[in-house]
Amino acid sequence: MKFRKIVAIEPVSLIPSAEKKLNDYAEEVIMFNDIPSSDEEIAGRIADADAVLLSYTSRLERPALEKCQNVRYIGMCCSLYSPESANVDIRYAESRGITVTGIRDYGDEGVVEYVISELVRLMHGFGQEPWEGMPREITGLKAGIVGLGKSGGMIADAMKFFGAEISYFARSEKEWAKEKGYAFKPLKEVLAESDVVFCCLNKNTVLLHEDEFKALGDRKILFNTGLSPAWDEKPFLEWLERGNLCYCDTAGALGGTELMKHPAVRCMNVSTGRTKQAFDRLSEKVLANIHNHLN
Repeated sequence: MKFRKIVAIEPVSLIPSAEKKLNDYAEEVIMFNDIPSSDEEIAGRIADADAVLLSYTSRLERPALEKCQNVRYIGMCCSLYSPESANVDIRYAESRGITVTGIRDYGDEGVVEYVISELVRLMHGFGQEPWEGMPREITGLKAGIVGLGKSGGMIADAMKFFGAEISYFARSEKEWAKEKGYAFKPLKEVLAESDVVFCCLNKNTVLLHEDEFKALGDRKILFNTGLSPAWDEKPFLEWLERGNLCYCDTAGALGGTELMKHPAVRCMNVSTGRTKQAFDRLSEKVLANIHNHLN
């Protein structure tokens, strides 16, 4: 069984062999290499296609889908955690009987390497003043994880390997984390007791408000590994002014480019999860979703 036409409405980061493999799943494949600027342009690109691929840089909303009545499959070549955080109008798609698939856990390894690298540089003072005035190890550092999903769990494991003490906040206690000795605590306790906090939350999930920043306190290090800010902007900006430091790999995680030059912000504006290996994993999972749908 094949689709009649697959259209990738924007660059979707598939490796060349995976792009070639798409031809096994459709009579016609069209790949666009730039990002559409409007719903009208998206609808025009989809036209009469019955399958659509997109990454995280465009939004596929109802106004565009309403003009494309042949669509029966949408493959998100990016993370899908929930309908609310997705860049596809999943609720409308479901009402039309359109299948929407996404992927997860394809770029976490690079993110873990990023946070460990930056933390080691800060603690030892490589290219900067050591955070505590003299070089120190991660050993004995109190690390708090906010959101213990796949990436949060991997960061916790890496920090434990280097000798940190791990506590975490999540929607529920994780048995596997308990077995590793990770302490499940209320959010404010995790924030107050940690030297460094890693926010590993789904897109558009905000947990750090004014009271949370008060609990976090000063002379702290905050990493945000999500795709969007984990905080309300006003208390975050006030917190930055009190001798604290925030790391984000992208401007999206920070909340915009205007803060990138703030002296208390470290942001390279490079997606650390976008590695060669991540593209390999992404491609495999996108093709597996298509294969499973057709079969």
